[in-house]
Amino acid sequence: MSTRDWLLDDSPATLTQANLGRAWRMFTALMRNPLAVAGFLIILLLLATALFAPWIAPESPVGQNLQARLLPPTAEHWMGTDELGRDIFSRVVYGSRITLMIVALVAVISAPLGLIIGAVAGYFGGWVDRILMGLTDVFLSLPKLILALAFVAALGPGIENAIIAIAITAWPAYARIARAETLTFRNAEYIQAVRLVGGSHSRIIFRHVLPLCTSSMIVRVTLDMAGIILTAAGLGFLGLGAQPPLPEWGAMISRGRTFILDQWWVATMPGFAIILVSLGFCFLGDGLRDVLDPKQGGEK
Repeated sequence: MSTRDWLLDDSPATLTQANLGRAWRMFTALMRNPLAVAGFLIILLLLATALFAPWIAPESPVGQNLQARLLPPTAEHWMGTDELGRDIFSRVVYGSRITLMIVALVAVISAPLGLIIGAVAGYFGGWVDRILMGLTDVFLSLPKLILALAFVAALGPGIENAIIAIAITAWPAYARIARAETLTFRNAEYIQAVRLVGGSHSRIIFRHVLPLCTSSMIVRVTLDMAGIILTAAGLGFLGLGAQPPLPEWGAMISRGRTFILDQWWVATMPGFAIILVSLGFCFLGDGLRDVLDPKQGGEK
């Protein structure tokens, strides 16, 4: 029996074989979606760029050379130079590290927080649900960028405070999704069976409820990555995110807007990077949604 036949066996002998077979089916279904493949390759490129930035970037992202200021794209400077003579390509490459760090930290903070709050609200219902969802509605009633601006203004400018502010504005959407998922199976027979054998509320939530909400959460987090990147870029553009001389893409656009008519490359190149990475996360999120949608499980 080949490895592929073993993975696709309709009667797996072990739980490991069943899980590997399901993962293989999901991967092959994802690979049949050209946009999802394109998004996956873009994210892979982002990861590789961030990991190997010191070897990819030809110059220092903060080194200044006033004799080479505002040079157009050439063979020596692929994306030109900015007003301080810094190589824009090197700054975009190193800026991928900042973007990846912001996206990862916001996802790590906001997704588990929203998942737990939503699952607890949906599981217990009653006054617990009303209080937690009331708090969630307060955050959802305000635009994310305006709310993030308010938090950063209170905490002070800086990349760490920007990450905290974006995470605070991102969790309510995840809480709503987790609550909706929990309401569909909180009274299911297998949940009742766990209660009958003496399972505590915390055990039921963390061992049985949260894993069932994971697939929807993965899709939503992936789709939200583009919004997180744009929010971080917006804060950087307004001077409330990463501070100079850090090569953050939004801040680079802000400094380049002064030269947009004559030296268009200063603001355009980091803008292209933001658009490309945002599209990559959107394409990948759409593909994951199609693969992880249980209603399409029989069609794949």
